[in-house]
Amino acid sequence: MKKSDSQLQHDVMAELEWEPSVDHADIGVAVNDGVVTLSGFVKSYPEKMAAEKATRRVAGVKAIAEEIKVRFASDPKTADHEIAKRILDLFSWNVWVPDDQIKVKVEHGWVTLTGTVDWFYQRDEARKAAGRVTGVIGVNNLLEVKKLPIASDIKDRIMEAFKRQANLDAGSVTVVTDGGTVRLGGRVKAWNERGIAERAAWAAPGVTRIEDNIIVAF
Repeated sequence: MKKSDSQLQHDVMAELEWEPSVDHADIGVAVNDGVVTLSGFVKSYPEKMAAEKATRRVAGVKAIAEEIKVRFASDPKTADHEIAKRILDLFSWNVWVPDDQIKVKVEHGWVTLTGTVDWFYQRDEARKAAGRVTGVIGVNNLLEVKKLPIASDIKDRIMEAFKRQANLDAGSVTVVTDGGTVRLGGRVKAWNERGIAERAAWAAPGVTRIEDNIIVAF
């Protein structure tokens, strides 16, 4: 009786796990119409050959596409599951990232972040942290900011930020919210005041986009 691809995949994985000379943890197995593709990493060339030999022993294997790479102990750990583990570790150590709200997927070095966070800076910090991990070639940040911004709250934050600076007046800054978008308007006296208003607005919960239309009137 012909084995299904899923059964053949199961049998190959079991054989690799049973073979004492092979560390199967970093080896991936895919099967398409009886053709087995081996991918991932091993620590030596003999281990690579042993994995291939073990796969050939399995009944039903028509052909092998062998894409296993030899990676020595001194090489950087860049298997997808190792990248994901390091990202999760970084998240757990970073007080700005709510790691219990974020899911991480890594595929061929591409990281996808999903879930919801309360603040924009948490979304941004998660993206930056994931991008710092060796082996990551790109980050697809699908994290959603849960709360909607409130215009009065943002205006208060801008006012407080201006009060902490000397001789600044935020009274002429206008704030309009539209979903997660905040539109800033009005006039300030210097470019740094415009920047202060922007940063204060980003610090509010739920902000995903800022349109800064503040005019600098020298």
